Amino acid sequence: MSKVVVHGNTVYLAGIVADNPKGKSVTEQTKDILKQIDGFLAKAGTDKSKLLSANIWITDMANFAEMNAVWDSWVSPGNTPARATVEAKLATPDYKIEIMVVAAR
Repeated sequence: MSKVVVHGNTVYLAGIVADNPKGKSVTEQTKDILKQIDGFLAKAGTDKSKLLSANIWITDMANFAEMNAVWDSWVSPGNTPARATVEAKLATPDYKIEIMVVAAR
């Protein structure tokens, strides 16, 4: 599986989960994921101001506001992507959130 695929001027990221998620809150996991996304986008020659879309999977919608507060403080004002957020079971119970984005270069 590729974490990042570049096709033309479009950058596709795989679903990103937190590193070492065990015992981490939704806030901590979201911050970790967004930091990873920043790094992957930078390596691909772009940044969060060029996001086109985002898919977010969260294991419990009761934690939506907590995740969304971190997202809102991170996303580039005036350049917010189209986004879907869905409640889903993830690969292991330690993961509380997974985020996948697409960006222009």
